[in-house]
Amino acid sequence: MFRTLAVSLLSLLLCASVAFAEKPLVVASDPTFPPNEMLNKDKEIVGFSIDYIKAVGKEAGFDVQVKNIAWDGIFAALASNQVDVIAASVSITDKRKKAMLFTDPYYELHQAVVLPLGKEIKDLEELAGKRVGGQIGTTAMVQTIPASKIKMIVKTYDEVGLAFEDLAKGNLDAVMCDDPVAKYYANTKDEYRDKFHIGLVTGEPEFYGFALRKNDKELAQKLNAGIKAVQEKGIEKQILEKWFGTN
Repeated sequence: MFRTLAVSLLSLLLCASVAFAEKPLVVASDPTFPPNEMLNKDKEIVGFSIDYIKAVGKEAGFDVQVKNIAWDGIFAALASNQVDVIAASVSITDKRKKAMLFTDPYYELHQAVVLPLGKEIKDLEELAGKRVGGQIGTTAMVQTIPASKIKMIVKTYDEVGLAFEDLAKGNLDAVMCDDPVAKYYANTKDEYRDKFHIGLVTGEPEFYGFALRKNDKELAQKLNAGIKAVQEKGIEKQILEKWFGTN
């Protein structure tokens, strides 16, 4: 009986181990920030960050599952254990590092100012008194503009696409957002290609990282190893070329 019990316990432990190993990595993303995170025609979440976290997860031995969670609830979803990782173009900042753990950076970016075609600026100071829009909670809105101490008329939106709609209607003078997103709307999106251009790119670099809970240090190590593998194997280059045409 003892032997039977021991075998049964061992079987349970092995099953539990296999189940844990097969537990998916649940990733939250807000697909309103193209080309980094967006919905395709089949309503599937795709984009640069999505391809990147899936590649990293594969290298780290995870089955990645992506959940659509709006930006205003995405950090709460992480804190309440609804998801394991956020892959939503989250810039690594000192303030965010107090609340979350970040992986190694996976992309360098800058803030960009998108203007109507024919309008030009040489620096942010020329936006004084101007109506500037952007997505709520992004570093453009909570860090770049406040740090500039320039008195702009700031309007925030739940989705950056809504800001560009207002820019097209003449309700804004400029939109500020991450430069890959600015390039998408100004250079790629059909309805805006002949209406917008990037008028300014800030000099201060930012870096995207995947956000985790503070105590998930082991997971961070595995994902960092995955990031390194993606970079060293040339997978990163393929993803960059796919979404940005970058060599």
